[in-house]
Amino acid sequence: MEIENIDVTKITPKIRTLNDMREILYDKDFAKNSPNMDLYYMYGDLVQDGNLKYSITVVVPELLGKEFNKTKGHIHIGDYKETYTVLEGEAIYLMQKGDEEKIEDVYAVMARKGESIIIPSGYGHVTINAGKENLKTGDWRNIACKQDYSLFEKLCGACYYYTKQGWLKNENYKNVPELRFQEPLKSIPEDLSFLK
Repeated sequence: MEIENIDVTKITPKIRTLNDMREILYDKDFAKNSPNMDLYYMYGDLVQDGNLKYSITVVVPELLGKEFNKTKGHIHIGDYKETYTVLEGEAIYLMQKGDEEKIEDVYAVMARKGESIIIPSGYGHVTINAGKENLKTGDWRNIACKQDYSLFEKLCGACYYYTKQGWLKNENYKNVPELRFQEPLKSIPEDLSFLK
């Protein structure tokens, strides 16, 4: 499926601000003492193709104290996968499977413009912008796919934070394996029927 260059400047986004994110940040001093600011912009449901929908997210290059800017993080409710493609900038995608008692698997994928990833079903995920420019990503998912933010809200974020010191474990999780790394896909799969 080809997506034309969608001009998001003419679309009103949903905005995720620091006030929405304070409880999930690594740097608690920054979270407590910084004024509110815009952290990322969500342009939802821009295209619908059958039972798939396409959205764009723009994450600004902001340092949140010691931690790089990121999305809030969520898990899909139900057996749904999702694809992300980097449209501008560079992304780090963190994916984790498990609950507060035990994370079974956690891995990160670093992707540049044109590269894609597939979020496996059952994995929570966070998108991180550790670069110096806006990170713009496009994603396809099933229109029935809903997000659950509760684990990330309860445990102050994902099981790892990406900071100026590198990757740091989130001590609110009880059992977290070592972080592993995977390569991105060079492009989005042509056949997206696995999302349906």
